Amino acid sequence: MNRFPRVMGMRSGYDPMEVDALIGRIEATLGRGSRAMEPVTADDVRGATFRARRGGYQETAVDFALEAFVVALETLANRPIRLAMAEPTGDMLREEWFETQAARVERVAFRPGRMGTGYNEDEIDSFLDRIVATLRGTTDYPVTAKDVRGAKFSTVLIRSGYLIADVDSFLAGIADVLEQRH
Repeated sequence: MNRFPRVMGMRSGYDPMEVDALIGRIEATLGRGSRAMEPVTADDVRGATFRARRGGYQETAVDFALEAFVVALETLANRPIRLAMAEPTGDMLREEWFETQAARVERVAFRPGRMGTGYNEDEIDSFLDRIVATLRGTTDYPVTAKDVRGAKFSTVLIRSGYLIADVDSFLAGIADVLEQRH
């Protein structure tokens, strides 16, 4: 599988097999791939080196992606154990609690992506609108927790995008909220 663009002509780039192996370990660490792979830390990614191969991956494209993965890994390492967000209780009616969560989604502000890369802002904003409608019960096509956990978004380069780690972390919490909306 070609994860990144290749260099042209007789030029050398990063060895695709080595890059793909590291990306596989990163994805496993972030819970997106095979759990059988050895976990990787942000420092491991920062210190990674690759052999040069003719026709290999473009270094800049790989470096941008690895920077985003470093942020995601640091966020994962620094994230406290996530307890369920305040749940609806007798003190707060169920619908009021979901309205509070919808308002939280409307107010969320993500940091810009680093080094010119991040999630496509329009896709994220549209997805968040669907989540708000689901939380308020105003849609015929509600988003489920499974939809949120399985969501894939385009990334952008050299233009404004949302920091991938921020979006992923926020959506993980929202998935927990949606599990309570039966």
